[in-house]
Amino acid sequence: MTTDMTAPAPAGTLTRDALTVLQPGFTGTTAPDWLLRRLGEGLCSVGLFGRNIASAGQLAALTARLRAECPDVLVAIDEEGGDVTRLEVRTGSSFPGNLALGAVDDTELTRSVARELGRRLAECGVNLNWAPSGDVNSDPDNPVIGVRSFGADPHLVARHTAAYVEGLQSAGVAACTKHFPGHGDTAVDSHHDLPRVEAGLETLRTRELVPFRAAVAAGTRAVMSAHILLPALDPALPATLSPAALHGLLRAPVADGGLGFDGLIVTDGMEMAAVSATYGIERGSVMALAAGADAICVGGGLADEATVLRLRDALVAAVRAGELAEERLADAAARVRALGRWTTGTGAGAGEGTAPAPGIGLVAARRALRVTPSAGFAPLTQPAHVAAFTPVANIAVGDETPWGVGAELARLLPGTTTLTYGPEDDGAEQVLADAGERRIVAVVRDEHRHGWMGRALDALLAARPETVVVEMGVPRAAPRGAVHVATHGAARVCGTAAAEVLAGVR
Repeated sequence: MTTDMTAPAPAGTLTRDALTVLQPGFTGTTAPDWLLRRLGEGLCSVGLFGRNIASAGQLAALTARLRAECPDVLVAIDEEGGDVTRLEVRTGSSFPGNLALGAVDDTELTRSVARELGRRLAECGVNLNWAPSGDVNSDPDNPVIGVRSFGADPHLVARHTAAYVEGLQSAGVAACTKHFPGHGDTAVDSHHDLPRVEAGLETLRTRELVPFRAAVAAGTRAVMSAHILLPALDPALPATLSPAALHGLLRAPVADGGLGFDGLIVTDGMEMAAVSATYGIERGSVMALAAGADAICVGGGLADEATVLRLRDALVAAVRAGELAEERLADAAARVRALGRWTTGTGAGAGEGTAPAPGIGLVAARRALRVTPSAGFAPLTQPAHVAAFTPVANIAVGDETPWGVGAELARLLPGTTTLTYGPEDDGAEQVLADAGERRIVAVVRDEHRHGWMGRALDALLAARPETVVVEMGVPRAAPRGAVHVATHGAARVCGTAAAEVLAGVR
């Protein structure tokens, strides 16, 4: 008996493949019954967020339960370290983010940080990290990348992206380099709208694509697409939905001008407005698969069984209607399964014997500090008042994670207080009233992007020149204050490193 290779796949195979290409999320710290059931029916990936994590032990138990249903399951997480952390969402990260590592510019340090972060993920059963960000932060007003990028120089970003990929994967965790073909030259957050990048093809090749080429050369197992419109590449469709971007650029052979990537292409969150507001998640998912994506990330906002079933059925219907080639869906599902096998074979073996390096994050954060003192500055010796000027957090960072120097400074100088101030407050007047006679430590985040912060600092420094300034975002504004400390990120360890300097303990 011969098999007709051109015959359509049985309905069960189609349904199974449609489930396989989804990377859904869920709510709660234990796996719901519906998720376990779908894992038995073909689902091969699960995305975890801060809401799913209470402790390392709980996370390990959760991933073990998922793996009991599907041994090759890809358990993915958005763990960049720095400002974007899920493992330590309620305490702040033990690792500085990319901008801090780029400021140090020691690729071995970056590799070591990524290896330790990967070791901790692997220990908890997480085997796919939606990181690192390979974006070149060429627009300093970028509202969503900023400190998540290694910097504004494409070659610096490239060497650290490659080092991060190597470090993470040496611990047995697959890297997913993002946001292809580069989200750094945008002034719009794709969570809210569709960013447009007007750069020409030559600029893309010499700037945005440089880190992605380096990531592919370093062996990144996955690449995440960006919901951005690049008219030079595709005048109509965002990269996630564009055959020109995914099949024609990312997949195309190097000899033909492409990047020659043969791993897993993962979409950014499909519920983000840049796609969902125009196409809807069902149509958007079909278009993304047809364009060359292999895995549909959904679950940051839509985290229920109904969403999974809607997308599964939309993909099956699209194949039956001829809108999505059956072979394309089968190829995408095969790539998902192949990465799952890597994590239980080559990947799992790579992490064996990785020596713990629990202090590497603080070492990196200390090295990333840039301290600009005024003449005669002396460390703080008495309790201070920390004024944290807090902008609205972007969705990727979220507002759950604590940040700043207040907690660490209070540990070193008991009695130190911290209050948060926003654009609606009276700025300097309120801070001065709250501080009384105590020394003021003004903590800002991207002062150059927020006029109200700059005005508050102007007034504070005019009234109290001895005020200390700590910049925990991108340090574009000129240093000022009795001492100016640039941390290059707002991770917990960045706050620790800054507090040590202010209190004179390092």
